[in-house]
Amino acid sequence: MSIEVGSKLQGKVTGITNFGAFVELPEGSTGLVHISEVADNYVKDINDHLKVGDLVEVKVINVEKDGKIGLSIKKAKDRPEGQSYSGRPRQGRGNDNRSKDFRSKGNFQPKENFDQKMARFLKDSEERLSSLKRNTETKRGGRGGRRG
Repeated sequence: MSIEVGSKLQGKVTGITNFGAFVELPEGSTGLVHISEVADNYVKDINDHLKVGDLVEVKVINVEKDGKIGLSIKKAKDRPEGQSYSGRPRQGRGNDNRSKDFRSKGNFQPKENFDQKMARFLKDSEERLSSLKRNTETKRGGRGGRRG
């Protein structure tokens, strides 16, 4: 049985870290359940939910090229149709024509994921910092300049 995205498997928790839990899957491979994928609610301490040796059902959410396997316990749970992961019913847009018009005009932009937001933030931050350093160094007489 090969490990494919979307498949549900039984696994055994082999290790716990502050950011998630390592789960041994059939065929001896190991995947990581990130702390955000352990339960529907906020998980402050993963040890409140899992222990080494626990048998858990997980869903494969991604398989990286380097062999890393991303797993989810909360997505492996069967839910009634129309329920979100928070347990609340999903809010449908119904006949909201405003959202349809907005997208049809070409103004719709897909949401950024966390990595994209972080990369943009770091780039902006570095640009601002270098600009600030340039401006303050010239006022002090450059690097190593004496204050008088």
